Amino acid sequence: MAIDPRRLRPSELCRLLNSTPLGEVINERQLHRHRSRAGLRIGDARHVDLLRYVAWLVQLRHAPRPEPVGDPYEVLKGRARARNIALSLAGRDIGELPAVVNAGRKAKAASDFRFFCETYFPLTFHLPWSRDHLKVIARIEQAVLRGGLFALAMPRGSGKSTICECACIWAVLYGHREFVCLIGSDEGHAMDMLDSIKMELDGNDLLLEDFPEVVYPIQCLDGIANRCNGQLYKGERTHIGWTAREVVLPTIPESKASGAIIKVAGITGRIRGMKYKRADGRTVRPTLVVLDDPQTDESARSLSQCATRESILAGAVLGLAGPGKKISGIMPCTVIRPGDMADNILDRDKHPEWNGERTKMVYSFPANEKLWQQYAELRADSLRRGNAGEEATAFYRANRAAMDEGAVVAWPERFNHDELSAVQHAMNLKLQDEAAFFAEYQNEPLPEEAADADELTADQIASKLNRMKRGEVPVVWNHLTAFIDFQANLLFYVVAAWEDDFTGYVLDYGTFPDQKRPYFTLRDARLTLAAATRASGLEGAIYAGLESLTVSILGRGWRRDDGAELRVERCLIDANWGSATDVVYQFCRQSAHASVVMPSHGRFVGASSQPFSEYKRRPGDRVGHNWRVPNVHGKRAVRHGLYDTNYWKTFVHARLAVPMGDRGCLSLFGDKPEAHRLFAEHLTAEYRVKTEGRGRTVDEWKQRPERGDNHWLDCLVGCAVAASMQGAVLFGTDGTAPAKRERVSFAAMQRRSRR
Repeated sequence: MAIDPRRLRPSELCRLLNSTPLGEVINERQLHRHRSRAGLRIGDARHVDLLRYVAWLVQLRHAPRPEPVGDPYEVLKGRARARNIALSLAGRDIGELPAVVNAGRKAKAASDFRFFCETYFPLTFHLPWSRDHLKVIARIEQAVLRGGLFALAMPRGSGKSTICECACIWAVLYGHREFVCLIGSDEGHAMDMLDSIKMELDGNDLLLEDFPEVVYPIQCLDGIANRCNGQLYKGERTHIGWTAREVVLPTIPESKASGAIIKVAGITGRIRGMKYKRADGRTVRPTLVVLDDPQTDESARSLSQCATRESILAGAVLGLAGPGKKISGIMPCTVIRPGDMADNILDRDKHPEWNGERTKMVYSFPANEKLWQQYAELRADSLRRGNAGEEATAFYRANRAAMDEGAVVAWPERFNHDELSAVQHAMNLKLQDEAAFFAEYQNEPLPEEAADADELTADQIASKLNRMKRGEVPVVWNHLTAFIDFQANLLFYVVAAWEDDFTGYVLDYGTFPDQKRPYFTLRDARLTLAAATRASGLEGAIYAGLESLTVSILGRGWRRDDGAELRVERCLIDANWGSATDVVYQFCRQSAHASVVMPSHGRFVGASSQPFSEYKRRPGDRVGHNWRVPNVHGKRAVRHGLYDTNYWKTFVHARLAVPMGDRGCLSLFGDKPEAHRLFAEHLTAEYRVKTEGRGRTVDEWKQRPERGDNHWLDCLVGCAVAASMQGAVLFGTDGTAPAKRERVSFAAMQRRSRR
């Protein structure tokens, strides 16, 4: 046993030190370094404390040490690892689930959707139900429990989206549906719906009371999604998921909602093939789809977008359940314009499978229009003075019985705090914006204002079909022209055939690279010039794209309906696009089809501008009907065409307005109007404004703010200009160049004067 030197007497210390040479024990430097550590007093080196310290060092030097068992550092790490694992497991395991507070309430709500909404969401549904609400709730309950499709149009603010969110929660909590798919007009819209559902699952105390097997593990996450992978229940993983795009309910034994999935997508996004691999190895597909307002204001005004979304709905969405299975669907929607997607889906003649239901805010308007006219004037005067319409409300209070006569509203409890009734609320909305009221609250949008007599709609253009095959040239053709409109990411083109009297036939149109889908915009192009050509820079991509496109247009033979093959006579290429102008000129100079291609520049010639007919002609210029080809000059050394875009856009629209069969008519190939909807939208993306200036009236064309691209309109205009260059003349217009003046010598002039 080791002896503590501090307990030895001085004589014993001296005897211990004398038995060992001091030089072997400690030197003077070590002694002074460790003196303070031992708490020694400074003094004589023979002091007892110093002797005790030295003796202690001697014993430490010569005392036997125990042999270590393994690496001490590894032993320390093992102990720390075991402790951390124990702490981690204790923190990840959610422990015992709370008991169900009211089992009877939970059991009753399993088959009663209305009771579920009223019981577990009292703050959301605090007003009494209307008859329309009860009808919609019954149809949703049927779709969830027994299947089927149901589309409903309710007034804005009636809670249709909230009811559908509650339907999703109800369907998964009770195991009615194990995979619910939320689809919005875009993915962001659908993610907003999922956020609302997540907020209820994470913060609704009533759901926690009766559904602890679902809500308690969710609340244990504390809003930290990273905890999902490690969460345990009785030592087993719950496989819970909590991301921005999907929610996977925890896997808990004997839970009806175990492993249920709610996932989101945009209607134009990735929908096909949606599935989920569960922890037990089983692959599940959606069995309930909820489409909340699947159209936007922009898509509702686009025929092609409406058609595209309807086809996605019929194909990708309704096929989500997989082969041999039917999917249930709920679609709350709003009709924005006549003939839009929602209007078509709600039409039971067009889509009987969706069982469309339209509800309104007002089923019968008040009969006394004179009193309501006075009310409207009082309200307008009050608002102009900066008030809130108190005078109009007082007038309504005094004459309420007479003003409410004949009115039938769907939801009597719906009105604002500063209003007296639902009738007044509805009439205020109607007075504010009648068109928006009938669209948003009545689901019966007013017919759009009729266009001018000479202004065509996209439907009319798409219906002008000559029933010829795509790319097939009629026998009566005289000129075959093409135009390429350049954009940064795409090349748009149109090929057309023309008779001498400007009877036209659109043979083909498209983009390079081909987008391979019925609807797209320049902004969302998936295949771009850079990707298709793999060129290193913008100029290289432009050049390579023009080369590939002209080979496919100009290098091919266009088959006539009698079997003969023809070639394009003139192809104009837009050279107005900024830095690409030089590249277009270079391509036209070096192209294998240099005799056919020509750079072109469209010019905006307004009422105050100098018309083409007043330009001074120079030697070598070619001048035609509102176009000219200047003589070659400058560094580019390539002839180019100039034309009046305003005039030729009016000219093309006039050709499209000519009835089929008449001379000068312009028609499209094929026999299916829906195939040309996107093309027709390009042609109607601009509208004309008649302006006067310098003693003349001119159509100035401007882009519609609600429409997108107009590139095929520019292409078709360019084709018509090229046809005029090749000799096509419309009856009543002077398409020939003015005759050259005969040169007369001075002597001849003198002889004539003598006569």
